[in-house]
Amino acid sequence: MRAVIRHVLGWGSLLLGVAGLFLPGLQGLLLIATGAILLAPDVPLFARLVDWIEDRFPALRSGLQRLRERLGHRRRPQG
Repeated sequence: MRAVIRHVLGWGSLLLGVAGLFLPGLQGLLLIATGAILLAPDVPLFARLVDWIEDRFPALRSGLQRLRERLGHRRRPQG
């Protein structure tokens, strides 16, 4: 049940994010990032995207890892 809720919120956030790229007042990139983080445990594309963000922007790594722990995501193997 938790996975279903995560999928609904994740895909909904992605759709709103794409709309937010074109509509004023919606934070498109923030909503897309939220959707990607929510879907990362189940969709490999988004897992790779979040991993790339962690590698590319090390300042965000600790915050993203804390968020992953709060959401119950598995830890990324170090290597």
